[in-house]
Amino acid sequence: MLTEDMTRLSEEIVSMRRMRGSLMGHLHQDATERKQAVAEMCSQMGEARVAMARRTKNERMAFLSGLRRAVGAQCREMRNDLAGARRAWAGKAA
Repeated sequence: MLTEDMTRLSEEIVSMRRMRGSLMGHLHQDATERKQAVAEMCSQMGEARVAMARRTKNERMAFLSGLRRAVGAQCREMRNDLAGARRAWAGKAA
């Protein structure tokens, strides 16, 4: 009876060691897969950030170009208006 209990206990210990080894292997595999998934996600986020930065830079440059044209046109109009006012005050025909 004692030998049967000792045999059973020994078999249970061996079985649990195998289960522990299997669990550790699965944990290692899961950790490796998760590490790879995180690396891919970081890479995708980096690519998205670069694309977004490029797109916003192009949008800013287009906005500034349009703003420069608008300001230049307003400056020309103001210059022409002032020149016309000077001519009017000087009594010259427009």
